[in-house]
Amino acid sequence: MGAEQREGGVRRTPGRAMAYAACGVVLLAGCASMPDSGDLRGVESTPGQDTQVRVFAMPPRDDAQPLEILQGFLEALTSDDPSYSTARQYLTRKTAQKWQPERSTTVLADGPATMTGPAGNREGDDRSYILSGSRVAVVDAQQAYAPASGDYGQTIHLTRDKKNGQWRIDALPDGVVMGKSDFQRNYVSANKYYFASDTAVEGSGQPVAVADPVYVRGRVDPMTQMVRSVLSGPTSWLRPVVRSGFPTGTALSKGVTSLTPDDQNKLTVPLNDKAAHIGRAKCDEMAAQLLFSLQSLAPTVGEIALRAGGSQLCSLSEDQAKTVAARGSRSDPGYLYFIDGQHRLVRMASGSGNAKADPVPGALGAGATALRSVAVARDERSAAGVALDGKTLYVTSTLSGSTVGEPVLQSTGKTESDRLTTPSWDAEGNLWVADRNPADPRLLLLQKGGGQPLEVLTPGLDGRVDAVRVAADGVRIALVVDKGGKQSLLIGRIERTGDAEPPSLSVQELRSATPELEQVRAVSWAGDSRLVVVGKEAGGVEQVQYVQSDGSIPEAGTLPGLTEVTSIAASEDSDAPLFATSKNGLLWLPGGSGWRTLKETASMALYPG
Repeated sequence: MGAEQREGGVRRTPGRAMAYAACGVVLLAGCASMPDSGDLRGVESTPGQDTQVRVFAMPPRDDAQPLEILQGFLEALTSDDPSYSTARQYLTRKTAQKWQPERSTTVLADGPATMTGPAGNREGDDRSYILSGSRVAVVDAQQAYAPASGDYGQTIHLTRDKKNGQWRIDALPDGVVMGKSDFQRNYVSANKYYFASDTAVEGSGQPVAVADPVYVRGRVDPMTQMVRSVLSGPTSWLRPVVRSGFPTGTALSKGVTSLTPDDQNKLTVPLNDKAAHIGRAKCDEMAAQLLFSLQSLAPTVGEIALRAGGSQLCSLSEDQAKTVAARGSRSDPGYLYFIDGQHRLVRMASGSGNAKADPVPGALGAGATALRSVAVARDERSAAGVALDGKTLYVTSTLSGSTVGEPVLQSTGKTESDRLTTPSWDAEGNLWVADRNPADPRLLLLQKGGGQPLEVLTPGLDGRVDAVRVAADGVRIALVVDKGGKQSLLIGRIERTGDAEPPSLSVQELRSATPELEQVRAVSWAGDSRLVVVGKEAGGVEQVQYVQSDGSIPEAGTLPGLTEVTSIAASEDSDAPLFATSKNGLLWLPGGSGWRTLKETASMALYPG
């Protein structure tokens, strides 16, 4: 596992250091012999290991002892071997044929410790060892990441061949196991894309591309892995609310083992006959899916060509893909909005760093109602504001001369913290908000920002919704949920059922995006599957960090810290700068530097959405 050894609770490092020197700063199973004594051995991930280090597995040496076989096998799991062929050499022939490493990847805080099992005596032809550790996450057969906790414990059994006297593993669980740092070196996060089943961009009718985050092995032809993953369909969590442009059964042509763009960054993808008779519109959707997906992994890919049945079906460039489907991360926000010291809605050009702010045209910018929080529609033509006391929600135009009118929603909560949350707009122009009234807590949707509020069912929700942020795709929602004074960030799937109007809405399969945090003060979507969160761990200090919607942490997740944050503003367009409000007013984070104060008074900052 690229690890230091532990024996009797004491860490021993010289053997590993010698292995580094002798093996050219790579991890080579079998570079040094391993003793077959002692009860507990740590197989920890190497701390601080360079993620660019290439790892080449070595096959077992003749007459290797059981513990050396086990160690070599575990290290081979962390290598860049595409089909784990070297790892299989540590198994008996029958076991090697049955073992399915692709079933799962279990990530431990450190590498797996090995302890002698019940068949661990030194006599006879059998040995067993127990692999143990603290679970961090599991990547399943669909390459979907999920945070995990608790103890890991699995038994591996070895036997000695009676003919040749060589030890091999003859019983082990499917899947692979490795420490966190080895996982970070071996795997990369990427988004594959599908289309929202029931969502289209307001006004254009364009289908909305939805990110489905997966992890692929970063040095094992990741581009081909990604194409195969897209063709295999969405992960189970996202499947109920998306569709694929690819006909069922579409796969790479027989014999295609690797895909590489040409010198013009164009990738040609040969498909089987399931895709041979599709129309141009469907082909464009398929190509857009692949282009969006591959660009999340390799941004230089600029064009996708699809072939099937011996001829080219279509070719789609990056500019053409924008006309086929909408992506949140490609929507450039025109303005950064914030509530100034007079509780008015004001705005300034986003990305410029220019501190000049002007009142937003219309009633909310004129100060007709003192504002506690606000949300601006994604087309920037409407805004929803919650009054300073948190009781009432108004929706009005951002055109000059507009009036506030009657409130579209009122809360009867007794205190400000028991009333309305900050609202959030989806891609279809619908408005989401939660009423925190303890006597009647509800998650609500107002179609097109008005009408009778629809209550959204939240099966499985344990706690009260304190904040709502809808993703640009309209099918995922981030909820900050409070239970007993502790907050967690949960990501849910928005489902619409039935043909009736209004539709029946629910948020399904809520899952944690911040399992390590016990307080969440502010959150904003910051990409197609990334969010920026202000919160802190138990006993820790408040920090600002990026998290993925699947609960994983990007490699460069931590940002410069802030204190007493009241809001955080990020755009799905990852090129737009971060803004925040705190006791110091309105702040922004230019690239590569710390937070800078732009305005000394501001209570909330936001991008459209």
